[in-house]
Amino acid sequence: MGQHPATDLHALPTQRKGNRYSGAMTQKMTIGTAALLVTAPLMWAGNAVVGRMVNEMLPPMTLNFLRWLLAGLLLLPWAYGVLRPGSALWPHWRRFALLGLLGIGCYNALLYLALQTSTPINVTLVGSSMPVWMLAIGALFFGVAVTRQQLLGALLSVAGVLLVLSRGEWQQLIALRPVPGDLLMLLATMGWSFYSWLLVRTREPASVRSDWAAFLMAQLIFGLGWSGLFSSVEWALGPAHPHIQWGWPLAAALAFIATCPALLAYRSWGIGVQRAGPAVAGFFTNLTPLFAAVLSAAFLGEMPRLYHAAAFVLIVGGIVVSARR
Repeated sequence: MGQHPATDLHALPTQRKGNRYSGAMTQKMTIGTAALLVTAPLMWAGNAVVGRMVNEMLPPMTLNFLRWLLAGLLLLPWAYGVLRPGSALWPHWRRFALLGLLGIGCYNALLYLALQTSTPINVTLVGSSMPVWMLAIGALFFGVAVTRQQLLGALLSVAGVLLVLSRGEWQQLIALRPVPGDLLMLLATMGWSFYSWLLVRTREPASVRSDWAAFLMAQLIFGLGWSGLFSSVEWALGPAHPHIQWGWPLAAALAFIATCPALLAYRSWGIGVQRAGPAVAGFFTNLTPLFAAVLSAAFLGEMPRLYHAAAFVLIVGGIVVSARR
């Protein structure tokens, strides 16, 4: 890409009718935009694998807090100006507090917490409803019409995810039973969908939205407050003797999730959503379970099967159908 990616943040034109959107925010899907939207689910798949590996090393809310604390420290040299008292951030603090709550304080914390009472297949199955929630929230709260192509794309993508989750045997889906963790993941998915639509609102000044680091830091500073609050409640109401198993495995895991799934994925997702629109971008999240299967084969010795290839065709087909003009 010739133009610096940071200059494209929130550059997507919108059509509004009153306080609602009267049309979808779209640009022509390019290889660069597709690469950005693929990078995020790849990093999130790695986040799920690593998060599962350290599940017993520390509490889930604390894991989310430490992740974003390290990410904030890494981001500070590029975005410290946004924290100054006279920064353009503070007049819009309510918006960034909401973005920080949904995107940083809640989503991964709820995902880590969901895995305490639910199985990975159930959690991933609930997360595969992301395109449906993207379309529904866009229609209900932002006035964006849902097209037949998007509905067809949603069906194809969800079918591909279900094929992966059932391991090619549809009977396995019948045995699934909802547990509290499934409901938590449903709440996380709905919150992330709303967060993605809020990204296209451009009320903050150009000095913040034109700089990806400043824009993420504006969310992160409030997200740290939310995640720190949730972690404190976790330690106050959790087991009698919560603990953290410090060591090189945990340090390496924190280093990874603070850089790739946090900074790299959030930057890629933010730019991709601005270019393609949340409705189209939502379909790319269904690549996460496929990437998780590949990463599991690489790190856990679980080799991909034929149904993975079939599911990949369905999911990519859904993305292509939904993105066609």
